[in-house]
Amino acid sequence: MAKTESANAKAQREAGQEPTGDVELREELAALSYEQAREELVTTVRRLEAGNLPLEESLSLWKRGEDLADRCQAWLDGARETLEQARAEQAADD
Repeated sequence: MAKTESANAKAQREAGQEPTGDVELREELAALSYEQAREELVTTVRRLEAGNLPLEESLSLWKRGEDLADRCQAWLDGARETLEQARAEQAADD
């Protein structure tokens, strides 16, 4: 992951476009299963809690952890919605 925003990414943002790296990151995160995202999140948190990393690496890991937590939450929200729909359908059939 880049430590600073590239000139190209900055120009894309200023033009109202999403930087290519952001799109690639979202696609990578979207491809992770809940279990994969959770395991990577646990590893990331452990590395941060160890506290022996340079500041830039810590910030990069923190951002990655936030992205992974968001991905896990999206999976859980989707599962909750699926269960609620199934229950509603079952109740309608009764």
